[in-house]
Amino acid sequence: MAVALGAVATTTRSILLRDVDHRVSRLLTQETGEFANFVDQGVDPETGGRFGTPRRLLEVFLQRQYSDPDEELLGLTRSRGAVPNVLRQPRDIAAGTALHGDRASLAAVFASDASSGTLHRSRGEVRWAKVEIAPGGAGQPGAFVVAFHTDNERAVADEAFRTLLAISGVALLMTTGIGWAVAGRILAPVRVVRTTAAQLTEQDLTRRIPVQGRDDIAALAETFNAMLDRLERAFAAQREFVDDAGHELRTPITIVRGHLELMGDDPAEREETVRLVTDELDRMSRIVEDLLLLAKAERPDFVRPEPVQLAELTADVYVKARALGDRGWVLDAVADREARLDPQRITQAMVQLAQNAVQHTVPGQRIRIGSRTYDTHEGGGIELYVADSGPGVQEQDTEVIFERFRRGTARRGARGTGAGLGLSIVKAIAEGHRGRVELRPTEGGGATFALVLARVLEDQ
Repeated sequence: MAVALGAVATTTRSILLRDVDHRVSRLLTQETGEFANFVDQGVDPETGGRFGTPRRLLEVFLQRQYSDPDEELLGLTRSRGAVPNVLRQPRDIAAGTALHGDRASLAAVFASDASSGTLHRSRGEVRWAKVEIAPGGAGQPGAFVVAFHTDNERAVADEAFRTLLAISGVALLMTTGIGWAVAGRILAPVRVVRTTAAQLTEQDLTRRIPVQGRDDIAALAETFNAMLDRLERAFAAQREFVDDAGHELRTPITIVRGHLELMGDDPAEREETVRLVTDELDRMSRIVEDLLLLAKAERPDFVRPEPVQLAELTADVYVKARALGDRGWVLDAVADREARLDPQRITQAMVQLAQNAVQHTVPGQRIRIGSRTYDTHEGGGIELYVADSGPGVQEQDTEVIFERFRRGTARRGARGTGAGLGLSIVKAIAEGHRGRVELRPTEGGGATFALVLARVLEDQ
């Protein structure tokens, strides 16, 4: 800003000085041209004929002219010495700066072979132009000189330059102040981002940046907050994974250690201990695999949708579920549509629901597997469901059975050997498809688990 304002002021001064030079040049050309015409056409008013001497010519011409301010019209004639005689008009030019009082400068102008020039004096610069007059008869040679004092004109340009500099300085100060204030307001969210990032720790990821407005800085704050949300979820999943693993694995590790420490030399006892230890190790392996699967649910590539025929997918799930137990398996309604799903994850969830239904029913009881579409004011979607005819789920268990390591209170017998992660995995798969899992009572008794997935149909 300072360079631009300085350049404007300097350029303006240069333009004004150039205009002064052009105006002075035009004035000198005009005055010398008028005198040259007077020399050719002028008539002596006393004689009615041509002028007899240069002095008489200069006197008459000067009497008829009116000079501009800062302009001197002078007549010079040869004298016996080196300094010429001077004819001038009475003007209000200061005696200290007037050229008619500077005899040395007049002598230099009169003796010069040039028709114009510039005198650089300590008392001020003078631009001059002259027209020489050839002597007639017994007269002495002479010259007409136009002298223009440029200091006042240049002073006007310099004053304008100083005024522009003063205005530019004030404008620069105002611009700097306004720019400082505006930049401070604009960069304030950036400083908040930096401060918040510096205060973030693994133990405290709850801080967020307040979002104001709809500009790029607000978008940056929203993006940073979204990143913090992802980090908080990732750290929470990590802590939950560690806590769950430690909680669930502590019991089988204790059992394995206890049996190994008490194992004797009897072959039958050793065989029984190895069987128990192997069973606990298998259960630990299943727990770890399920926990790893739930940890992966936070990743963006947890599900990989692709076009899938719902009828074919439902039939495949039905065929695989029949091998889970001796139940009355029924392939219920089948949706003949194409949807974008991850077939492996959906199959995993449906098989888990079928396994859960097997654990809550007895041989011969009916389990229905099916799929259907639905329409709402927000658009259509699909449901894939498993409905059993078991005892159902008690009301107090409907909110907790989808949490990790939580089991319902209505489990029959002791056939359930899971760690309470199956329905959590189903919920994670449904949410990975931006859907949900719902629990509904089955008509006639039992429970129905449904994967409700919206906006997955191919024609949407």
